Amino acid sequence: MSKVLNADKLQKVFETEKLLNEIRDTDVLLERILTEARLIANADAGSIYVIEDKQPSSVTAAAYHDEETFFSSKLLRIKYAQNDTQQKNARPGSKSPYVYFTVPITKSSIAGYCACTGQTLNIPDAYNIGGDTPYTFNSSTDISTGYKTVSMLSVPLITSSGQTLGVIQIINAKDENENVIPFSEESVEFIKQFASSVTQTLEHTYLTSNMIKRMQRMAEFRDPKETGTHVERVSDFSLEIYDQWALNHNIPVDERTKYRDILKIAAKCHDLGKVGISDVILKKPGPGRFTDEERAIMMGHTCVGAQLFTEPESEIDVMAREVALRHHEWWNGDEKGYPGKIDFVRYEIGKPIEKAAPVKGEEIPLSARIVAIADVFDALSHARVYKEAWSIDDAFMEIQSLSGKQFDPELVLAFLEVKDRIISINAAYERMGKN
Repeated sequence: MSKVLNADKLQKVFETEKLLNEIRDTDVLLERILTEARLIANADAGSIYVIEDKQPSSVTAAAYHDEETFFSSKLLRIKYAQNDTQQKNARPGSKSPYVYFTVPITKSSIAGYCACTGQTLNIPDAYNIGGDTPYTFNSSTDISTGYKTVSMLSVPLITSSGQTLGVIQIINAKDENENVIPFSEESVEFIKQFASSVTQTLEHTYLTSNMIKRMQRMAEFRDPKETGTHVERVSDFSLEIYDQWALNHNIPVDERTKYRDILKIAAKCHDLGKVGISDVILKKPGPGRFTDEERAIMMGHTCVGAQLFTEPESEIDVMAREVALRHHEWWNGDEKGYPGKIDFVRYEIGKPIEKAAPVKGEEIPLSARIVAIADVFDALSHARVYKEAWSIDDAFMEIQSLSGKQFDPELVLAFLEVKDRIISINAAYERMGKN
C-alpha cells in the first residue's frame, strides 16, 4: 500500500510541475510554488523567500566570485506567506495579509542558513532546536499573530548552475486528524524533488521578467520620475483588482490562474509607448503644462505602445497590446478617453493623434479596464513633475467618484474591496525605498 501511495504522490508532483511550467510571471509562479509545496506535504502554513540585492550595493562584480562577499551584498525578502489556520478566520475569499520583511543571508537564521549552505533543514520543533546549531528560530511573528510554529521544513531553490534563487519554508505538517506532526522523510524527499524541478521553471520566468525590465528601463531613461517602479506597483495593484473581480464573478480557478499570469506581465507594458514621446513634452513641468497639440502628441504613447506588439507571438503580446492601447479609454465613452477607434498601426510617432469615435464599456478589454484604475490610483498617490502626491484616502475617493464614468463600476467595487492590500503593497514599496 505504501508503494502505491508513494507512486500516486509522485505522479501528483509530476502533474503539478507540468502545470507550473505554463506560468510565465515570476511572482505568480512563486505564489503557486508555495501553495503546491504546502499541498504536497500537507503543511498548514509557509513562506517563500527570494534573494535580492541590497539597496544600494557597493559590491563590485569581481567580488561576486567570493561566496561570503556575494551573500553579504544580498538579502532574503519574503515574497509570499500563507496560513490556513489564520485564513479560516478571515473574510471568505480574502487573501492572507500582504507581508514585507527582509532578513540578512547569514547562518544565524533558519532561512539564511538554508540559503548560505544549500542544505535542507527539517526541524521537528522550532522552539527546541538545540544549542549546537548556528541558527535560531525567530518567534516574533508567532508572538505578533498568536500562531504557534512547531515543525518547519526549509528547502533552497538552487539552479542547475548552482545559483541559489530563494528558499521555500513550510510550517506545521498535519496528519489526517489535523494534528501537527514533524515532516516525514518521505515529505522531505518529495519537496526536494519538487524544489529542484520548479527551480528550472523559475529560471525561465526570470528570463521573461528580465526582458520586460529591459523594455521598462528604456522607458525609464526617457521618463525616470513617472516610469520605474510605477509600472511594478501598477502590475501588483492590477493583480489584486483582478483576483477580487474574478472571485466576485466565480471565474473558474484554471481560467483565473492563466489570466492573472498574463495580466501581471502585460500590465507592466502599459506605458512603454512613452519611448516615442519627445523629452520636450514628456518632461514639461507645471500644471496645465500641455498645449492642445502637445497633449494630442502625448496621447500618441498609447498607439506607440500598441505598435510594439503589432505582430503578437503569444497571449502575453496580445494582452500587452490591448493594455498599452486602451488603458486611457473612459468607460462611459467621454471624449477625455483616448485614442478611440483609431488605426493605431498607421499612427506616425511624434504626430498628434486624430479625433476618433470613442471606445467604451465592454468594448474596452478587461485587462485595460483593470490597468486604468491601477494606473490612475498610482499616479494620484505619488508625486509627479507637475503635481504633489495625493493622500491615499483622497486617491481612493477619487477612484470611487469616477465609477461609471472613467472606470468600470464592477472593477471599482473590486478595487475598494481590496483596499487594505493595496495600501499594504504601496507601503511595502515605500519601505523598499522605491518611490
